[in-house]
Amino acid sequence: MARKLRVWWPGAGYHIMCRGNHRLEIFRDDEDRQVFLSMLAQVKEKQPFKLHAYCLMSNHVHFHPRSRRNRHAIQ
Repeated sequence: MARKLRVWWPGAGYHIMCRGNHRLEIFRDDEDRQVFLSMLAQVKEKQPFKLHAYCLMSNHVHFHPRSRRNRHAIQ
């Protein structure tokens, strides 16, 4: 069952973690990590946020984003 959609409040900080199924690897090599970071940059263009920190590991990722204070910037 999928989790509920995350509510983004203006100016709020979040800790987001994504893990591979059964803790399997989600990144095989540095090229996979680069592709993931490129996709993250594309998302950031459409949904602006400030990324304070991130950590990419072989089987999971952590992000610490902060939403923009302007509600119109996160529609």
